[in-house]
Amino acid sequence: MKSLYIIALAVLVSVSFVNAAEQEAHLFILSGQSNMLEFNPNTSFIPALTKEFGEGSVIVVKDAEDGQPILRWHKKWRSAKGDQPKVTGDLYDHLLNKVNGATKGQQIKTITFIWMQGEQDGMNGHGEVYETSLKGLIDQLRIDLKRKDMNFVIGRLSDYLMENPDWLAVRRAQVKVAESDPRGAWVDTDGLNGQENGLHYTKIGYKELGRRFAQKAIALINASPDKAIGSAKK
Repeated sequence: MKSLYIIALAVLVSVSFVNAAEQEAHLFILSGQSNMLEFNPNTSFIPALTKEFGEGSVIVVKDAEDGQPILRWHKKWRSAKGDQPKVTGDLYDHLLNKVNGATKGQQIKTITFIWMQGEQDGMNGHGEVYETSLKGLIDQLRIDLKRKDMNFVIGRLSDYLMENPDWLAVRRAQVKVAESDPRGAWVDTDGLNGQENGLHYTKIGYKELGRRFAQKAIALINASPDKAIGSAKK
């Protein structure tokens, strides 16, 4: 009888290990510049995801750098004149290495890219090429991860510099890219930067940003792939 108990226990343990190994995870890749750098996913983003998908089913990789243009991620970036800097995509390589390290040996069910960037491009006259750059970055990531079904959520620039034409161009580009892709969505960040419309968000603003990112990411994952999600304002 004791031998049978030991055998049964051994089988149960082995099954548990197999189930754990076979568990698929939802991967969330967070990147961008200062407002992503200051954003803490543990306050509202990750709790919302684990509530939806369960503990152990969520992998979050965040890699951000203060004050950087999108050319540090998009390797084929060109200016409006067709010029290309000597260095492009170096931050992207760092991000991808981090993602590969975090997902080694993991079975990934879905991938969602969370992007909070554009301030630098809007302030430095690159609004004209931002749409092409953002599309290029998303395509680049889908190819390198071998996941055409990758979702993405864009944090649209806030109302910090509404008198700047390039700032407005970046905002429009972010919305257009998100709404033209059935696996894309964007969130509104107007109002998250306080009463004085600062460049960076308030503590409460960052917490709300995480909630909005999670809301849209969950909706994209749960929605049919041919259904556009749109914006999240509440």
